[in-house]
Amino acid sequence: HVDAVVDYLIEESGVKIITTGAGNPSKYMDRFKKAGIKVIPVVASVAVAKRMARIGADAIIAEGMEAGGHIGRLTTLALLPQIVDAVDIPVVAAGGFGDGRSLAAGFMLGAAAIQVGTRFVVAKESNAHENFKKSILKSNDLSTVVTGEITGHPVRVLRNPLTKKYMSIQKSITSDEKPDFTELERLGSGALYRAVVEGDTRSGSMMAGQIAGLINKEETVEEIILDYVNEAKKVYEKNKPYFD
Repeated sequence: HVDAVVDYLIEESGVKIITTGAGNPSKYMDRFKKAGIKVIPVVASVAVAKRMARIGADAIIAEGMEAGGHIGRLTTLALLPQIVDAVDIPVVAAGGFGDGRSLAAGFMLGAAAIQVGTRFVVAKESNAHENFKKSILKSNDLSTVVTGEITGHPVRVLRNPLTKKYMSIQKSITSDEKPDFTELERLGSGALYRAVVEGDTRSGSMMAGQIAGLINKEETVEEIILDYVNEAKKVYEKNKPYFD
């Protein structure tokens, strides 16, 4: 229903900034721009970043494979500076930004800002199910896994019985010219809803980034933002002598 969603955003919603992902927004760009809407696409490669800049994107979100949800193949550390060098519009860094240390690193690599997902899932204001939040809070560095690579749509999620079954089915699918992804599609259908809304941590898709292991408490949005900023300042002051 993408066309209907775009129609609504342009004609009725009053939205002034749109981020896009998991696809190319080129066919809608002219309409967005004529409506005075700023467009910030999420990209996972330099080539796509350049293309988005050419067609009028106002900024770029460079997302590395450390992020939760749909991801590309490059790490943020490698991807971010290459995109910064390739385009002349602001670049927002996403994927792997769990605290102020990473915020400082993002700025050092040329980012104009960072995008945070996983840590805000456990914010007190977040309406994600408590079971999902608790799963993130008890995560460690190896708690996430990437599923769906065989389909061309990799997704990073927390490990659970669903991912175990999904990975098992993936292994059984051969590299035939026309592999059958029916069973994988059945498993994935509605899985995000089951996790986020219903709190099903066994058959739900708990999308989360690799920084999940850094998160150990529930905080307000204000506390999270201030923690990022204050820690980044401390990191900068601590390392400033090395650059003087």
